[in-house]
Amino acid sequence: MNEHTAVVIGASGLTGSILVELLLNDNYFTTVRILVRKILPLAHKNLQQEIVDFQNPDELQHKIGKGEAIFCCIGTTQKKVKGDKKEYEKIDHDIPVNVANAGIKNGFTKFLIMSSVGADPASNNFYLQLKGRTEADISKFPFSSIHIFRPSLLLGPRKERRPAEKAGQVIMQALSFLFIGPIRKYHPLKSADVARAMLVESKDERTGFHILEYPEIKTLAQQVHHGN
Repeated sequence: MNEHTAVVIGASGLTGSILVELLLNDNYFTTVRILVRKILPLAHKNLQQEIVDFQNPDELQHKIGKGEAIFCCIGTTQKKVKGDKKEYEKIDHDIPVNVANAGIKNGFTKFLIMSSVGADPASNNFYLQLKGRTEADISKFPFSSIHIFRPSLLLGPRKERRPAEKAGQVIMQALSFLFIGPIRKYHPLKSADVARAMLVESKDERTGFHILEYPEIKTLAQQVHHGN
């Protein structure tokens, strides 16, 4: 049996936590290494947790170790950074880029990252511009394959309260029948579906740069039968 190692960034978030559970319950990856800022209440024979300073390149390269696939689900919100755009950029742009750099140096071949529908480095919207710039910078690294997941509104139970987002989820779900044709990519997605799609795509041997939006993510997610 071949041994495969996955590294996950953003394991404490909604999508990242589901992804870690899927990886640990799947027999493809024999080691799941999560890079965290504090130890999470998780235990599994295949799980390794590494506390890391993501702004320290040497420490990051050491802690990321060796492996094949890197999953990046990290992201923040304006509320968490108190409107500080520089802090937002450190998390949503600098961490993925620093991780990609460390991964390349350590021989990783696949990079899978959760971005956002509408990501565009030329966008006038700060969030979409930041996501687009992150995608562009990640694409410069010579991984054998790079997989960009672009969901729209994510559905699922979050640990923190987000009343405005919750209201948006209800409205978007009610209007989801309208998301057809060219705007189908804006259809809301369950975070679990994004995690499932990332798991399936990580086993694909295709090389190159791949962007996956709602239709592709839903198709991939249906290949996994775990929970909700």
